[in-house]
Order: sequence, then structure tokens, then C-alpha cells
Amino acid sequence: MGIEKTRNSFSLLDDIGMEERKKQVGRPHLKSGKRTRKISVRFSEEEFSSIVSLEKLLGLKRTDIIRKRVLEVSLPLIFDGRSVLESIDQIGLELSRTGNNINQLARYANILNKQRVLSPVIFTRYSKELDKHSLLLKSLNLEIRRMLRLMRS
Repeated sequence: MGIEKTRNSFSLLDDIGMEERKKQVGRPHLKSGKRTRKISVRFSEEEFSSIVSLEKLLGLKRTDIIRKRVLEVSLPLIFDGRSVLESIDQIGLELSRTGNNINQLARYANILNKQRVLSPVIFTRYSKELDKHSLLLKSLNLEIRRMLRLMRS
């Protein structure tokens, strides 16, 4: 046995050569599910550009996109994240607007209530804005659920 000095410690070595020791470093070899077969495929410029755009859009490797498309044909490949996010963004914008309207109506109602001249019209508008806000929250919830379902598949 020999002693080898490393940066901050000493380690005991067997009579193992340097080459054998290097083989021990790294990730262990995969026993099952190892991909050993390779397929070469040629694409037209249009096909290749659509794969590259999917790669950028979804943040997946080309091989993963192709593998999912070929092997999981019955399942939807991947969701279009951009359209879902645009939809959620639009709903969020509408929620912000209705929330702002609700706050303004509530302030106005409080001012009129202090002056003892509160009108039933204010309650009607307030009720309509709350209903609209509730519907937008439901649609936002549905979009988020749709996105999560698509992400799981």
C-alpha cells in the first residue's frame, strides 16, 4: 500500500494502477434501458426548421421531441406553451382590470354612504363586476388545469 497526498487529505492506495482508478470515476453504467441502437434520419429544410422551432419553444432536445412523437403517438406530443401562456396573460390582464373597477366602485360606494346618498345603481354595477371577476377566475383556473394536464402527458 502506498500513500497519496491529495489537496487537503491523504488517501491510502492499494496496488491499483492509475488507469484502473480512473475508470472508477464518474456515473455508474446503466444496466437496463440503455439506448444502444441509432437511426439516422434526413429532413427537408422545412421539417428541420419546424423541429428546431419546437426545440426552442419547448426547451427539449431534438432527440426527445422525435422520440416522443414516434413512440408515444397516441398521446399528444407536447402542448403549445406559448399559446397557453398568452391565454393566461390575457385572462390575468382582464382580472386586473375588473379588480380595479371593483376597487373604484367600492371606494365610490363608501364615499356616497358617508354622505347618505348611496344609490342602488352602484350595487348593480358592483354586482356585475364581481360576476365578471368570478367568471375570469374560473377561466384562469381552467387554463392552468389544461396546462398542467398537457404537461403531465
